[in-house]
Amino acid sequence: MSTSENYQENCIFCKILRKEEPGVNIYEDEHIACIKDINPASTHHYLIIPKNHITNAKVLTKEDEQLYDKMVATVDIIVNQLGLQKDSIRTGFHWPPFTTVNHIHLHLISPVENMSFIKRMMFKPNSSWFVSTDYVKSRFKESS
Repeated sequence: MSTSENYQENCIFCKILRKEEPGVNIYEDEHIACIKDINPASTHHYLIIPKNHITNAKVLTKEDEQLYDKMVATVDIIVNQLGLQKDSIRTGFHWPPFTTVNHIHLHLISPVENMSFIKRMMFKPNSSWFVSTDYVKSRFKESS
Protein backbone atom coordinates (compact mmCIF):
# COMPACT_ATOMS: atom_id res chain seq x y z
CA MET A 1 0.00 0.00 0.00
CA SER A 2 1.63 3.21 -1.16
CA THR A 3 1.80 6.13 1.24
CA SER A 4 2.11 8.65 -1.57
CA GLU A 5 -1.08 10.43 -2.46
CA ASN A 6 -2.28 10.53 -6.04
CA TYR A 7 -4.69 13.47 -6.22
CA GLN A 8 -6.72 14.57 -9.22
CA GLU A 9 -6.99 18.31 -9.79
CA ASN A 10 -10.77 18.55 -10.33
CA CYS A 11 -12.00 15.75 -8.05
CA ILE A 12 -14.19 17.08 -5.21
CA PHE A 13 -12.97 14.38 -2.80
CA CYS A 14 -9.34 15.12 -3.66
CA LYS A 15 -10.07 18.81 -3.01
CA ILE A 16 -11.60 17.94 0.38
CA LEU A 17 -8.54 15.82 1.21
CA ARG A 18 -6.28 18.74 0.23
CA LYS A 19 -8.43 21.05 2.43
CA GLU A 20 -9.36 23.13 -0.63
CA GLU A 21 -13.08 22.41 -0.15
CA PRO A 22 -15.02 22.03 3.11
CA GLY A 23 -15.79 18.62 4.49
CA VAL A 24 -16.64 17.30 7.94
CA ASN A 25 -13.83 14.91 8.75
CA ILE A 26 -14.79 12.01 11.04
CA TYR A 27 -11.58 9.99 10.84
CA GLU A 28 -8.24 10.12 9.08
CA ASP A 29 -5.06 8.11 8.94
CA GLU A 30 -2.16 7.85 6.52
CA HIS A 31 -4.22 6.18 3.76
CA ILE A 32 -7.91 6.76 4.46
CA ALA A 33 -10.27 9.59 5.37
CA CYS A 34 -13.89 9.40 6.46
CA ILE A 35 -16.18 12.37 5.90
CA LYS A 36 -19.85 13.10 6.43
CA ASP A 37 -22.01 12.73 3.33
CA ILE A 38 -23.48 16.12 2.35
CA ASN A 39 -26.77 14.46 1.35
CA PRO A 40 -27.28 11.90 4.13
CA ALA A 41 -29.53 8.89 3.61
CA SER A 42 -30.03 8.46 7.36
CA THR A 43 -29.04 9.99 10.68
CA HIS A 44 -25.45 8.83 10.13
CA HIS A 45 -24.05 8.70 6.61
CA TYR A 46 -20.30 8.69 6.05
CA LEU A 47 -17.99 8.16 3.10
CA ILE A 48 -14.75 6.25 3.56
CA ILE A 49 -12.35 7.39 0.87
CA PRO A 50 -8.74 6.52 0.09
CA LYS A 51 -6.26 9.37 -0.16
CA ASN A 52 -5.00 7.77 -3.34
CA HIS A 53 -7.35 8.68 -6.22
CA ILE A 54 -9.02 5.58 -7.65
CA THR A 55 -11.97 6.21 -9.95
CA ASN A 56 -14.42 3.59 -8.63
CA ALA A 57 -14.78 0.08 -7.19
CA LYS A 58 -15.07 -1.47 -10.64
CA VAL A 59 -11.47 -0.55 -11.58
CA LEU A 60 -9.84 -2.01 -8.47
CA THR A 61 -7.04 -4.48 -9.15
CA LYS A 62 -5.24 -7.06 -7.04
CA GLU A 63 -2.65 -4.34 -6.25
CA ASP A 64 -5.42 -2.30 -4.57
CA GLU A 65 -6.61 -5.12 -2.33
CA GLN A 66 -4.67 -4.03 0.78
CA LEU A 67 -6.03 -0.49 0.50
CA TYR A 68 -9.53 -1.87 -0.10
CA ASP A 69 -9.26 -4.06 3.02
CA LYS A 70 -8.22 -0.98 5.00
CA MET A 71 -11.28 0.90 3.73
CA VAL A 72 -13.56 -1.93 4.87
CA ALA A 73 -11.76 -2.21 8.24
CA THR A 74 -12.38 1.50 8.75
CA VAL A 75 -16.11 0.74 8.99
CA ASP A 76 -15.53 -0.94 12.37
CA ILE A 77 -13.38 1.98 13.55
CA ILE A 78 -16.14 4.48 12.72
CA VAL A 79 -18.91 2.29 14.17
CA ASN A 80 -17.00 1.96 17.44
CA GLN A 81 -15.88 5.60 17.51
CA LEU A 82 -19.44 6.89 17.08
CA GLY A 83 -21.24 4.11 18.99
CA LEU A 84 -23.43 3.16 16.02
CA GLN A 85 -25.80 0.19 16.21
CA LYS A 86 -23.94 -2.68 14.57
CA ASP A 87 -27.18 -4.43 13.60
CA SER A 88 -28.52 -1.43 11.67
CA ILE A 89 -25.74 -0.51 9.24
CA ARG A 90 -25.65 -0.52 5.47
CA THR A 91 -22.34 -0.38 3.63
CA GLY A 92 -21.52 -0.56 -0.03
CA PHE A 93 -20.42 1.13 -3.23
CA HIS A 94 -22.39 2.68 -6.05
CA TRP A 95 -21.52 0.68 -9.16
CA PRO A 96 -20.67 2.39 -12.46
CA PRO A 97 -22.26 3.93 -14.31
CA PHE A 98 -24.35 4.80 -11.22
CA THR A 99 -21.68 6.88 -9.48
CA THR A 100 -21.97 10.56 -8.62
CA VAL A 101 -18.30 11.24 -7.77
CA ASN A 102 -15.51 9.58 -9.70
CA HIS A 103 -13.39 8.80 -6.63
CA ILE A 104 -14.04 5.48 -4.93
CA HIS A 105 -15.96 5.85 -1.68
CA LEU A 106 -17.49 3.31 0.67
CA HIS A 107 -20.86 4.36 2.09
CA LEU A 108 -21.54 3.73 5.79
CA ILE A 109 -25.20 4.42 6.63
CA SER A 110 -26.95 4.02 9.99
CA PRO A 111 -29.59 3.39 11.15
CA VAL A 112 -31.16 1.69 8.17
CA GLU A 113 -34.64 2.15 9.70
CA ASN A 114 -34.36 5.94 9.31
CA MET A 115 -33.84 5.78 5.55
CA SER A 116 -36.64 7.10 3.35
CA PHE A 117 -38.16 4.89 0.66
CA ILE A 118 -36.20 6.74 -2.04
CA LYS A 119 -32.90 6.39 -0.12
CA ARG A 120 -33.60 2.69 0.48
CA MET A 121 -33.90 2.29 -3.30
CA MET A 122 -30.74 4.33 -3.98
CA PHE A 123 -28.82 2.19 -1.50
CA LYS A 124 -30.54 -1.12 -2.16
CA PRO A 125 -28.04 -3.89 -1.37
CA ASN A 126 -26.74 -5.99 -4.24
CA SER A 127 -28.65 -4.14 -6.92
CA SER A 128 -27.12 -3.22 -10.24
CA TRP A 129 -26.32 0.25 -8.85
CA PHE A 130 -25.23 -0.43 -5.22
CA VAL A 131 -23.02 -3.40 -4.39
CA SER A 132 -21.79 -4.94 -1.17
CA THR A 133 -18.22 -5.01 0.09
CA ASP A 134 -18.34 -8.80 -0.33
CA TYR A 135 -19.20 -8.44 -4.00
CA VAL A 136 -16.27 -6.09 -4.60
CA LYS A 137 -13.95 -8.39 -2.64
CA SER A 138 -15.05 -11.36 -4.77
CA ARG A 139 -13.86 -9.53 -7.88
CA PHE A 140 -10.28 -9.58 -6.54
CA LYS A 141 -10.43 -13.38 -6.50
CA GLU A 142 -11.77 -13.45 -10.06
CA SER A 143 -9.00 -11.20 -11.36
CA SER A 144 -6.12 -13.06 -9.74
